[in-house]
Amino acid sequence: MKAQYKRGLFPKLLKRMREPRRFLQVLAGPRQVGKTTLARQVANELDIPVHYASADEPTLQDRAWINQQWDLARTLTRREQRTHPALLIVDEVQKVQGWSETIKRLWDEDSAADVPLRVLLSGSSPLLVQKGLTESLAGRFEIIPVPHWSYTEMKAAFGWSVEQYVYFGGYPGAASLIADENRWRRYIVDSLIETTISRDILLMSRVDKPALLRRLFHLGCDYSGQVLSYQKMLGQLQDTGNTVTLAHYLDLLKGAGLLAGLSKYAGQTVRQRGSSPKLQVLNTALMTALAHTTFSRIHTERDHWGRLVESAVGAHLLNSAIETGIEVHYWLDRNREVDFVLFAGESVTAIEVKSGRRETLLPGIAAFAKAFPAVKRQILVGAQGIPLEEFLTQPAAHWLD
Repeated sequence: MKAQYKRGLFPKLLKRMREPRRFLQVLAGPRQVGKTTLARQVANELDIPVHYASADEPTLQDRAWINQQWDLARTLTRREQRTHPALLIVDEVQKVQGWSETIKRLWDEDSAADVPLRVLLSGSSPLLVQKGLTESLAGRFEIIPVPHWSYTEMKAAFGWSVEQYVYFGGYPGAASLIADENRWRRYIVDSLIETTISRDILLMSRVDKPALLRRLFHLGCDYSGQVLSYQKMLGQLQDTGNTVTLAHYLDLLKGAGLLAGLSKYAGQTVRQRGSSPKLQVLNTALMTALAHTTFSRIHTERDHWGRLVESAVGAHLLNSAIETGIEVHYWLDRNREVDFVLFAGESVTAIEVKSGRRETLLPGIAAFAKAFPAVKRQILVGAQGIPLEEFLTQPAAHWLD
């Protein structure tokens, strides 16, 4: 994986690491999207000593481990009876109990003593990383979100077609396996899905019903692109739990980069929060790896392919909207629906996705425009509208301009 394929993050991070020591730099994003590769590439470009340490071990590390790694990195700053800049990289930092308090103490010690140690942290559970940063490290860090790979990146790196991207998703580490779909599928399920759920969610967060969380994830993959009330989810999951638990588990799955629940656009935050969620995978590979189909057969399954295309658009919007202030919703009134609504400040864009080539009436868009007259932009993706490939090359912010 080459640096130039990391959506501008490489030069951005390299520039920050070359600046005088000011802030901790934090890479936050799901597993297997290139955080470690990006950190190592930046380290290779810097003309300073580097110490790399990973907390991603079967057993949790403790605070003493961070102290040990920090001391090792400090020794790199002391050369020829003078101090010189050095870099410490701590991978999967959220796995260490009490990591943020320990790093705050060490960072402040170095700041007081003018130790020129630059620090780069990474974590594959953005929710936990953000929690640790805001609780203990306020004013001392900058976050660089690392979302799933886009179509543009997968095409540039691996020469993929838009159809391959829709089916195989945006995991660069799995790209070399797609010629053997059974092997690709096992990698996605065993190395990504199971590892994320068992080590990034269940091991790091309180989950009273692990089996329910797993079933919710599988339900989300089966129903991605569909609006489902929490009560209907409980019925599908055959569980006597409550809706608050399901909403919490959906937040955990989103924080791990797996599955989100979009809220209904209503122009009123209170009503949005009380709506039934539209389930949305954050990478279409999560859907197809669990489905009983193949790449060659999926195009003949019209409904399945249409749902996959819509999910690819939704995942693209969510991933490209991270840290932009853009919200992604849906809209539904009786049987009239708008697939996605982008919202930021006074700007609102309605997006409808059609995978077929035939001209299609859009009663949902018309009803939405009538309900919200201030909406100026309405976009059709596919059919007689913007080609899917063109749409996937532009971030969410582009469609709000």
